[in-house]
Amino acid sequence: MAAGDFYFAINATFRFILERYGEDALIDYWRAMGAEYYAPVVARFRSGGLDEVERYWRDFFQTEPGGVVIVSQRDGRVDIEVRDCPAIRWLKTHHREIVPNYCQHCHHVSTSIAEGAGLNFALEGGGGACHQTFRAAHKEVHA
Repeated sequence: MAAGDFYFAINATFRFILERYGEDALIDYWRAMGAEYYAPVVARFRSGGLDEVERYWRDFFQTEPGGVVIVSQRDGRVDIEVRDCPAIRWLKTHHREIVPNYCQHCHHVSTSIAEGAGLNFALEGGGGACHQTFRAAHKEVHA
């Protein structure tokens, strides 16, 4: 089994939850994954700040099969520019039907991770190419 075969499993899992329980349940699953499964990552981001966010995502994408992803930090944010998503590439290369809202898992999981770490997360794009941003959360000051 190739490392990318994991994408088959998560695509099938997302499809199962979506078809059996609906989109709200799938979003709840993704958000819980961000808070619970990724709790060690949340702790790393909380203690290490944006330096740790950059390190984590750079290391993560270096081990993913295929794809083109650039991770950089500047101006108080970490940018993840996904030019060719390794998951979408793997699924398409192997002729798999991709769950229509597959790319939304990145938004919901990473938003949940960011919230737990005191950060903000934004995602633009999808379908195999996107731009993701982690920023320090700004606290409102009341006079």
